Amino acid sequence: MPYQKGHTRKASRQARSVGKKPASHSAEWEAFAGELGVNLHRARIASGLSQEAVAYRAGLTRYTYQAYERGRSQAHTPANPTLFVMVALSQVLDVPLHKLLPSDLPDVTTR
Repeated sequence: MPYQKGHTRKASRQARSVGKKPASHSAEWEAFAGELGVNLHRARIASGLSQEAVAYRAGLTRYTYQAYERGRSQAHTPANPTLFVMVALSQVLDVPLHKLLPSDLPDVTTR
């Protein structure tokens, strides 16, 4: 389908999903992100590291790591760190990745 001036594929996808709330903004995801933050905080305290030390060793800013511990992202939405970041945090905190993730996974499928 040819696109008119100013019309993008992204805008077209967004138009098709009007009214749908992204899975990353659901109440389930917010609870999951909050529990992830609690798990990160507990692991950091157990390791004896400061937020600044964990952030530096994981290649993050202190602000970003603090937001993750609060279950939030920099855009004030539920945390959604990349797999790379989660592996880095797992290694810095010396905790298996599965121990950082909450046990109850939210349903994030769209269909």
